[in-house]
Amino acid sequence: MQHILRVVVTGPVGAGKSTFIRTISEIEVVDTDRKATDETADLKPDTTVAMDFGRLTLGDGMWLHLYGTPGQDRFNFMWDLLIRRAHGYILLLPAHRPGQFQAAKAIKSFMQERATIPLVVGITHVDHPDAWDPEDIKLFLEESGQADCPYATLHANDPPSIAQTLLLLVEQMMALTAVE
Repeated sequence: MQHILRVVVTGPVGAGKSTFIRTISEIEVVDTDRKATDETADLKPDTTVAMDFGRLTLGDGMWLHLYGTPGQDRFNFMWDLLIRRAHGYILLLPAHRPGQFQAAKAIKSFMQERATIPLVVGITHVDHPDAWDPEDIKLFLEESGQADCPYATLHANDPPSIAQTLLLLVEQMMALTAVE
């Protein structure tokens, strides 16, 4: 029997979603990156316009499919398509761009309206000189009632920290399954 766990990796522009998936996928990542033509171009030259797709083998007949969303809310129809079949999701939040925290909160709310599934917040770019301390980010989210899930600090180009974040999410998914 084959089992596929579907995980969505989401977050605002520049949080590290595509890098996360490219770093950990065992297959060549399918991506839809295109030249940025809006305000996103101020942050990076290319951006995801539909999704990224990567895969990990967890065991005999068991795979983890990773779906990366676009960061701009104008592509929220893709968020909707991807989250509805997901088993869990990781919301990446760039610690060095506090202006993106509101966008991350909006994405989380959007996802929670569509699916009641496990979530882990992954705090990225913590090594940037302008990065907020992860504890301050948690406090910021707690003040707005958004800190009701596990957190992980990760580097989107570091396989062990990505694996730890995925493990935290899988543990959440397994705990939910054990309750059902």
